[in-house]
Amino acid sequence: MNLLVTGGAGYVGSHVTRQLLAAGHRVTVLDNLSTGHAWAVGDARLVAADLADDEALEAVLGEGMDAILHFAASVVVPESVSDPLKYYGNNTRNTLGLFAAAHRHGVPAVIFSSTAAVYGLPETERVDESAPLAPINPYGASKMMSERILMDLAAASPLRYGILRYFNVAGAEPQARLGQATPEATHLIKVACEAAAGARGGVSIFGTDYPTPDGTGVRDYIHVEDLAAAHVRLLDHLAAGGDSRLYNCGYGHGYSVREVVEAVRRRSGVDFQVNEAPRRAGDPASLVADAGRLRRELGWTPRYDDLDTIVDHALAWERAWQSRRR
Repeated sequence: MNLLVTGGAGYVGSHVTRQLLAAGHRVTVLDNLSTGHAWAVGDARLVAADLADDEALEAVLGEGMDAILHFAASVVVPESVSDPLKYYGNNTRNTLGLFAAAHRHGVPAVIFSSTAAVYGLPETERVDESAPLAPINPYGASKMMSERILMDLAAASPLRYGILRYFNVAGAEPQARLGQATPEATHLIKVACEAAAGARGGVSIFGTDYPTPDGTGVRDYIHVEDLAAAHVRLLDHLAAGGDSRLYNCGYGHGYSVREVVEAVRRRSGVDFQVNEAPRRAGDPASLVADAGRLRRELGWTPRYDDLDTIVDHALAWERAWQSRRR
C-alpha cells in the first residue's frame, strides 16, 4: 500500500515506519523534525514539513494514499498544562486539518495515535475501552477531541478508522538500531536509562505515599515494538475492508516506579541517584490497561511482555545513542 505516516521521524512513528517498510509497503513520512530525526525514517521517503503546511500536505495526499497513520503530536503532559494553546493547536487544530484533507482526497482509512490520558483518573483498577473519558490535562483533552472528530467524520463519510490508546510506551528496537531519541524526554524508563548511561544526574520518584504495594505509582509499560505491531495488525484489518476499531494498547499488568528504577539499576549495574519528591498533581495511583479486545479481535500477541527485556533494549539503545552523540 501507499501510506502516509505523519510524525514518522519520532519515537513511536519511526518504529511503526520500520515495520511497515519490512512488510513491503511504500511509506512517505511527513515530519517537521522538531523532536524527530531524519535518520529515524530509514528507507522511507521523508517530507520535512509541518502538519500545518497545507501546501505540503495537499501535495503528498495528491499522490494518492491508501491510508494515513497519524503520530504527529506534542506529548509532554506538564507542558500541556503550562502551554495549552500549543497542544490544542498542534494536536487538535492540525489534526482537524489533516482529517479534512484526507476527506477531500478520499483516503479510505486513518489510524490515529491516541493515549490513555483520555481516561483521566479512572475509577477501576484495569481500564477498558468503555471507561468514561475524563481527561485532566490539555494533552489528554486535545487527543480526546481529535478522536471525536475522526469518529464523527467516519459516521458521515466512507472513511474507516482505527484508534489506539497507548499506555506507557518504552523500550527500543532489539538490535539497538532505533529507539527513543527525543530531547528532554520525560518517560520513566528512558529517564532511568539516561541516568544509567551517565547522561542525566539521577531520577526523581514523584510520590511515595500512593495506595499501592510500595507507595509509588503503578503503570502498564508496553514495548514499542509490540505497539508498532498492533498498528500493522490494525492496518491489515482496515485494508481488508474491516470496520472501524478502537483499542487500548497495554499488557494488562503494571510495575511500580520503584520496580522500574530497581530493574534499570540491576540490569545496568549502575547505582544512579534516586530522589524522592512530592506527588505531581493529577497523577493516578495506578493506570493499567484492559487490552483483551486487541488480543481477541486482531490476534495481537506481544513478544516482549517482560520488564527486564524492555529495560535491556532501552539500555542498549541509550548507550548506543549516547555514544553516537559524543
